[in-house]
Amino acid sequence: MQFEDFKLNRQLLNAIEEAGYEKPSPIQEQAIPLLLAGHDVIGVAQTGTGKTAAFMLPLLMKLKYAQGENPRALILAPTRELVIQIHEHFEMLSKYTDLRAVALYGGSGSIKRQLEQVREGMDLIIATPGRLLDIYERNELNLRQIKTMIMDEADRILDMGFMPQINRLLEIISSKKRQNALFSATMPEKVVKLTHDFLTFPEEINISHVAVTAETVEQKYYEVPNFRTKINLLDYLLKDKEVFNKVIVFTRTKDVANNVYKFLGRKVDDSVKVIHSNKDQNTRSNAFNDFKNGDIRILVATDVAARGLDVSDVSHVINFEVPKQYDDYVHRIGRTGRAEKEGIAITFANVLDVHHIKRIEKLIGKKIPQNRIPTEVDITETPFEENQKLIKALDFIKQREDPTYKGAFHHKKRYLNPKDAGKKKNRSTSKRGTKKK
Repeated sequence: MQFEDFKLNRQLLNAIEEAGYEKPSPIQEQAIPLLLAGHDVIGVAQTGTGKTAAFMLPLLMKLKYAQGENPRALILAPTRELVIQIHEHFEMLSKYTDLRAVALYGGSGSIKRQLEQVREGMDLIIATPGRLLDIYERNELNLRQIKTMIMDEADRILDMGFMPQINRLLEIISSKKRQNALFSATMPEKVVKLTHDFLTFPEEINISHVAVTAETVEQKYYEVPNFRTKINLLDYLLKDKEVFNKVIVFTRTKDVANNVYKFLGRKVDDSVKVIHSNKDQNTRSNAFNDFKNGDIRILVATDVAARGLDVSDVSHVINFEVPKQYDDYVHRIGRTGRAEKEGIAITFANVLDVHHIKRIEKLIGKKIPQNRIPTEVDITETPFEENQKLIKALDFIKQREDPTYKGAFHHKKRYLNPKDAGKKKNRSTSKRGTKKK
């Protein structure tokens, strides 16, 4: 198919051509005609396949031109980064129209400017649920005229605890003659339940089964025993600037992200920046734009950036730590191999992470090959405290899966020092004896 086959107006077709879109992606081929026909839609497709344009183009056709002061359409997204990215798509595709959109999201110092934009009037709101309700409860918004409501990355919206806000918004926004669409890369059971309240006789588009990763991404993992060895392996890999030319390094926590960032800036390459939840919006936006424009080679990020980062030609995604939520693995590695280009996803896994990788493999329906650590990398001994934490965590997971499992930290063995165990036992006996007397 070609975009002309959708019978889009000339303004949109010109914008599509200037944006460099050559032909519709599978999700666009199926979603655009259904949305143009007015159906409610559930769209499931792996990240990087063009979901944003799949719902934005029909929405722009429906809105047509600027009208009134109150919004007629709403797009909800889980994070400020994704809101900003969707707004950029709006500006790109609506450039030959007079349509107006405002982006509403949390962040230091952002609400004053957003309130000013709201008062100027708009046709479309793109927002995080929390900030949208915050401004609505200030009596700054009339949401009764919304005729189209789209929820992007619905699974992450629920993972982040926005269900109460979603329920509140569904109460506020009239359901009469409202078209709804829900898009996500994955569709867990809790999202399926949401569709019953949100959608009316929806048409389902399932480009791939749940949590399928893009075929353009080569996946592999290294079994790495400890944090120090992970740093050594990262150092070894990233020194090859020709191969690792545009890299995102993902961590689970902002503390680890900061540590990795400081190490890379000191030892590997000063062309590196870090983004996580403690960074203010301007810092995060500047870091993202520098990475997108090629001004920096390496971006270190927590899962706050796993979704919504639309950057072309990312050569590698490196999971310095396996994500807490297995679905996030799909979204992390989806930052590379986008738009049918090839990419590589590398995961560093300690003994606990290997356990999680087996479950990620089950989720994505494929085996992730293991690579040997290169001989040039110094494999250090795991410190006692780090090793104990790993063993405890692994025991906890196995005991939760199998209540009969008796691991290294079973209650009869919880004292690592036999002398300490003896002392504890003697104290307990002494106390019991005192009570009897």
